[in-house]
Amino acid sequence: MQRVSRVFGPALAVLALQLAVFWVPPGDDPQVYVLGLTQGLLVALMAVGLSLIYKANRIINFAQADLGLLPAALAVNLVVLSGLNYVLTLAAGIVVSLLLGAVVELAIMRRFFRAPRLVATVATIGVAQVLAVATLWLTGELWDERPVIEPFATEILPFRWTLDVGTFPFTSPYVIAWVLAPLAIGAVAAVLRFTNVGIAIRASAEMAERAQLLGIPVQRLHTYVWAMASMLSFISLYLQAGMFGLPLGQALGLTLMLGALTALTLGRLTHLPTIVVSSLAVGILMQAVTWKSSTTILGLFEIPLSNEAVPAVLGLVIVAALLLRRSGGTRLESDTSSSWRSVEEVRPVPRELARLPEVRLVRWGGGLLVVAAVVAFPLVMTSASDISKAAAVLAFSIIGMSLVVLTGWAGQVSLGQLAFAAVGGAIAAKAIMDWSLDPAFALGLAATAGAVVAVVIGLPALRLRGLYLAIVTLAFALAAVQYFLNPTFFSWVPTGSMTERPDLFGVWEIDSAKSFYYLCLIITVVVALALTGIKRSRTGRVLVAMRDNERGVAAYGVSVVRTKLMAFAISGALAAVGGALLVLLQRGYSTGLYRPFDNLMMFTAVVVGGLGSLLGGVIGAVFLKGGEWWLPGNWRLLVSGLGVLLVLLVLPGGIGGALFSLRDSLLRVVARRRQIIVPSLLADVRDETVSNMPGPHGVPDVAPAVDADSPPPENTGEARANTGADS
Repeated sequence: MQRVSRVFGPALAVLALQLAVFWVPPGDDPQVYVLGLTQGLLVALMAVGLSLIYKANRIINFAQADLGLLPAALAVNLVVLSGLNYVLTLAAGIVVSLLLGAVVELAIMRRFFRAPRLVATVATIGVAQVLAVATLWLTGELWDERPVIEPFATEILPFRWTLDVGTFPFTSPYVIAWVLAPLAIGAVAAVLRFTNVGIAIRASAEMAERAQLLGIPVQRLHTYVWAMASMLSFISLYLQAGMFGLPLGQALGLTLMLGALTALTLGRLTHLPTIVVSSLAVGILMQAVTWKSSTTILGLFEIPLSNEAVPAVLGLVIVAALLLRRSGGTRLESDTSSSWRSVEEVRPVPRELARLPEVRLVRWGGGLLVVAAVVAFPLVMTSASDISKAAAVLAFSIIGMSLVVLTGWAGQVSLGQLAFAAVGGAIAAKAIMDWSLDPAFALGLAATAGAVVAVVIGLPALRLRGLYLAIVTLAFALAAVQYFLNPTFFSWVPTGSMTERPDLFGVWEIDSAKSFYYLCLIITVVVALALTGIKRSRTGRVLVAMRDNERGVAAYGVSVVRTKLMAFAISGALAAVGGALLVLLQRGYSTGLYRPFDNLMMFTAVVVGGLGSLLGGVIGAVFLKGGEWWLPGNWRLLVSGLGVLLVLLVLPGGIGGALFSLRDSLLRVVARRRQIIVPSLLADVRDETVSNMPGPHGVPDVAPAVDADSPPPENTGEARANTGADS
């Protein structure tokens, strides 16, 4: 009975929500439920692929849909444009998808086998971008046009058959989906259940390191898993292409992924029967939300519905499922959460060296050069467009620093930071355009609104960690931009544009590109100085300590709840200020400023910049937007998914981490030349010269490094005496 409840309980809860809030009479519209079950089969294929990769690598594979998009686009074009046989192209697509999944794992993901799960997950975002670009490029090269996005014509299919349910004709593509999708899921289940490879995959999923010690080829098994996940993604998209067309838009791809992530969450990430059954219920719920034009909550509030409302509903399902789950969790979930919060901390300049003339000269001289460069930028640039782009980079730098506070310091993974910026942008536009408030007050209101919304979103973080919180914030990003902040559904969201930017405090004219750039620069500097002060204060130390050891912080009487919510409030307020500056820059609010997929790109950019310091947030903004706008020609590939993968492979700590490592290397040179003992710099390197330096009593202050391969010293009587004395 408990097993049956585990498999069907989440699905029944989703169906209860659908019946209570999004009721569609089966007698009037039975096609809704058939369409929902069909969509649920496609969601199940995606969700099972996500679960397989999670079992193997403990990551969210954001490239899951794109793994199937490339072979699906090739197969669809072969059928439609080249006239090849449907069954033959289906078989060819399966082969290509298996090879593609294996190549991605061997060439890219295997390089991140021992990397923190946070970095490995960001790598999948880079893979998704590379595959999306490769899809458009390859199909364009072969057929000189974009991939076909319309549903298949009936004459292409191997047979013609129609079943009328309600007012909807279910044609041959639906019948093929009803047969092929369960067969694919059943085949994967049979491989996992009855073959030696499947048994080894399930065994290594629990503890990869232990499985390696037992002689199991874990990395080879990961290749098989990625190949199977790619095949499932291809089948899902190929079947969808026959019924609805091929999803090429980023928002549509994320919505499809969100449905799979919802089923994955309901199935606790790894329980495949629950994931499959929940996918069917999620499909019915998604179809009901799309089918209805509106619904009434508690008989009082009428809420408009459409495709854009699906992420909001799925987000509520995810949050409810996670909050109703019993507290605690397995050791595996705890280990996964801790690996998601792995951030390389940046060491300050040691006190022994900070006052040396050469060190002070480099620090102050370099700082003055940077200040002079950013101040003089609008004076040497002749194009107002370039100055406005630089102002936008500063606004994104503030958003990047807000992400450093939340993820780098507090360890709370957020994949929806631009949604907080969208909240600030909408409030600022409302305050200026509709309420005629001063921009300074508008920025203050935006910061307040961003902090409040971030605290509300952060409430689930009191129980969730790492992977789960990432799913929640991604759902919030999709729901906020596509639905809650969309003027199509809610009239309070401002539309139109400003004829000119109003003066700040009524005296500072900010309508020109130069004056607005300096406003953004001043706000960025103030934010950086304020966050630097916070990091050096007790609050900053508590945030970092909570990231590394939450239970240890709680043992000292620190309120973990208050600390987490404070991190969300600070981060949300800063992101909202950045979003408000973008609205002022564009002279109006538009959802195009905060596209859903850009949330993932912003997170990726900050990881590439380096989550360990505020500089990483600034570098991430320059990497993301500066490279996109100012790099010439093919050099722009450096800021694409390919560039992200290269940076993560070469510089695991990000660009900022590499800069601080270079700084430490130079400081070591100074320490050796000055013959100054600096334990914080030299304790992690083997340096015979420094280790043999005489100390104040004529003996080395630093013990010589011990070779790890040398045998331990003999336990002589003198050693025993010393041990006893030390005890």
